[in-house]
Amino acid sequence: MNDIKKPEFIWPVRVYYEDTDVAGVVYYANYLKFYERGRTEWLRSLGYDQDLLIEQGLAFAVAHIDARYFAPARFNEKLLVKTTIVKSRKASVVFHQQIVSDDAEQKLLNEATIKVACVDVNTMIPTSMPDYLVEEIASDWC
Repeated sequence: MNDIKKPEFIWPVRVYYEDTDVAGVVYYANYLKFYERGRTEWLRSLGYDQDLLIEQGLAFAVAHIDARYFAPARFNEKLLVKTTIVKSRKASVVFHQQIVSDDAEQKLLNEATIKVACVDVNTMIPTSMPDYLVEEIASDWC
């Protein structure tokens, strides 16, 4: 069996005070915000801003998420959000994302599998992604 490493997009984030609880630990739901930033910046790195898609009447909506928490992130820590694509279809993409410490150890703090669906912004019904985006994902990320 060939062990092919999939491309990975990495986006740095820093934990702000607003991301934490009174003990300085990142509130569990805020990891989802970090993941959203990673996916948004991944899309931007391909040359596609989400506002362009919205102008075309399209948006991405999270359809499913499965997250696991291993260790807490804390106030003022630098983190890395790692994003890879597990599966891509005409109207959805499944991502595997990890949040790790931004140091030599890169300790795994959290990981999630997230399915996003392309939807029509008016009806919120799943619809096909533009062909150029499907091709870009297939050629470079799958």
